[in-house]
Amino acid sequence: MEDIERKRKSNLPNWLTAFRILCIPLVVVFLSLPEGRISSFLAALFMGMAFITDILDGYYARKYESVTTLGKLLDPLADKVLVLISMIMLIPLKRIPILIVIVIIARELAVTGFRSIAVSEGIVIQASRLGKYKTIFQAVAVLGLALHYEYLTIDFHIVGMSFLWAALVLTIWSGWEYFYKFSRIFYEK
Repeated sequence: MEDIERKRKSNLPNWLTAFRILCIPLVVVFLSLPEGRISSFLAALFMGMAFITDILDGYYARKYESVTTLGKLLDPLADKVLVLISMIMLIPLKRIPILIVIVIIARELAVTGFRSIAVSEGIVIQASRLGKYKTIFQAVAVLGLALHYEYLTIDFHIVGMSFLWAALVLTIWSGWEYFYKFSRIFYEK
């Protein structure tokens, strides 16, 4: 019985990641509906739930020492897909500048490429603290931009844009940091 309970707990992080992935189509659907407060709120609600599962799956993976290969693949992939698809969906709504989305997508592709090359050489380039801050700022920006309207006297579009500009700086900075680490490792090799 104890073994079954331990196994169930060790699978919890992967189930949370799966839930996050299932939220993505819902975000797309709500951002595709005619623009309005309700559809914007529901898109932001599912984004928020997905971002909370990201925090929880990391917590439970560490608590139950249940880091799996599947989790290592799906967790960062789910984060990137959720943020990038949300940003792309916000472009036709004129809530996010396309140039910022292009820069963020280019950085994500470049860093993924650097990390893939490094792994093929047996080198692991860990996620940096800066990269984690970038993810947090991108998540808050996307939530604010999805909400878009004023709620409780807070203009969420302005909040979202403020976090987006900070996220852009962190995106470029952390991308440069990965490039620097990558080039140093391969130069030394």
